[in-house]
Amino acid sequence: MGDDKHVKILFRLYSDILEETTVETMWAKIVNEEQGLYALDNIPFYLPVIAAGDIVFAEYDTDEQMLTYRETREYSGNSTIHVILMSNTADLKSIGKLFEELGCNWEGMDSKYFALDVPASVNYSLVKARLEELKERGIIDYAESCLSEGHQIKNYSQL
Repeated sequence: MGDDKHVKILFRLYSDILEETTVETMWAKIVNEEQGLYALDNIPFYLPVIAAGDIVFAEYDTDEQMLTYRETREYSGNSTIHVILMSNTADLKSIGKLFEELGCNWEGMDSKYFALDVPASVNYSLVKARLEELKERGIIDYAESCLSEGHQIKNYSQL
């Protein structure tokens, strides 16, 4: 990805999952370099509140010595789910494929952890049902780190 259309951006955000400030770098496509606008081009492994495809404002930070995230300007509608395998017999690739079948993308960190990107066009209730089924079976645990408005499941029975 290290071509002239991609840049690396440093993020420094508080993670509720890790309960500490997290630093992560992500690849982004240049949208408008003069305005400091970039579209995230990979799935955040730890960061909350951002998702692949979001358009962010970043500027060069002299302390960090690189482009640094300042704020999200436009949300993609995608969601980020962080998944950890709880079962020693579960295979990361086969679990990932279960979500690919639903139209999701994922990136593995090691053999036990992956970040799941749920595109805006995907029916999240199907993804959520699969996450819950795997959790109930003791295979995974997960966190909805960045759930877009379009993916928030409404509870209509309370209306």
